[in-house]
Amino acid sequence: MYSAPVRPHTPVAPLLRLCLHTLLGGLLALAVARSVSDGAPHAAAVGAVAVLMAAVYAAGVALPSVRPRGSGAAWWLGALGAVWLALLVVTADALWVAFPLYFLLLHLLAPRWALPAVLVTAGAAIASFVLHGQGVTPGAFIGPLLGAAVAVATVLGYDALYRESERRRELIDELVATRAELAEAERTAGTLAERERLAREIHDTLAQGLSSIQLLLRAAERALPAGAPARDHVEQARRAAQDNLAEARRFVKALTPPDLERGSLPCALERLCAGTGDVAVQFGVSGTPVELPTPYEVALLRVAQSALANTVRHAGADRAEITLSFMDTSVALDVVDDGRGFDPADGRPLGSGGFGLPAMRSRARSLGGTLSVESAPGQGTAVAITLPLPVAGAR
Repeated sequence: MYSAPVRPHTPVAPLLRLCLHTLLGGLLALAVARSVSDGAPHAAAVGAVAVLMAAVYAAGVALPSVRPRGSGAAWWLGALGAVWLALLVVTADALWVAFPLYFLLLHLLAPRWALPAVLVTAGAAIASFVLHGQGVTPGAFIGPLLGAAVAVATVLGYDALYRESERRRELIDELVATRAELAEAERTAGTLAERERLAREIHDTLAQGLSSIQLLLRAAERALPAGAPARDHVEQARRAAQDNLAEARRFVKALTPPDLERGSLPCALERLCAGTGDVAVQFGVSGTPVELPTPYEVALLRVAQSALANTVRHAGADRAEITLSFMDTSVALDVVDDGRGFDPADGRPLGSGGFGLPAMRSRARSLGGTLSVESAPGQGTAVAITLPLPVAGAR
């Protein structure tokens, strides 16, 4: 409730501070007024001590060193309590000032010190009532203790509500940030997917068609006699097809993911393994490498990225291994980790949103391949994608 709090409070806090200031000032004024109206012999002393207590209270409100859980707050509360005890000696009406003191103690002191201090304050109020010769009634004991209980319940309830509000705010902030990251990731993934689709379409249709045209024109050129009038036209058409094929291949290369632009698929996988940070990832190649079509390289790289991302973010693994295997009629990629694993029947790795595996399976099916996942809780995870090699690559 005072200057420089540990964390910002809700807008209701200033109103609570104002109510506390008003309550303490009103109770001090009430004690002085009753002493004067009753003609008490210590009325002047009551007024002087009340003014001193108000001054000490105002000084603590203004000092920046008085903040929750701080040593300055402890010293200030000690001085304020000493002046209040002096006020209790000269007038029994000062016991009502214990109620605002309860809230001060509970707010500024750590819980292990605040609760004993509240009990001591309530005991001092009861003792003052008895020592001033007032009639001993159940209310004299129940009043201060009940006030202490209400103060404790109020402060603890407010703190619980505030913590819950903070948790909700943090959850909302995290949700907003996650949605923004997801939207950005979806835009990036959509852009990359469209680039890959265009590269695959150009490679599988336009480039293949131009290659076939070039081969047919070359065969026609060989079949024509040396001096045939059409031979020059066929040669020009073949060169035009060759130039357009080279241009189509440049388009495919330009649409290739950036990770594959700086080298082959094994090089891209090596760079991927080197950039994982906390998880030690080993990369290996098995068999005799062959040149793969761009869609194959893209699919294998994306599966490796997705599987390794799951390993780093959700598996809690210490080590992982990526193996690229070239076989007679197929190429395979295996990603194995020693993490916590998960139940494949659930369809989603532990702690993940479950979107990685369907995307990997879709990539495998689009190229006629298969994706397999082997895992169990506490036994790590193995992801394997197998793609059939094109006929030329198999030979």
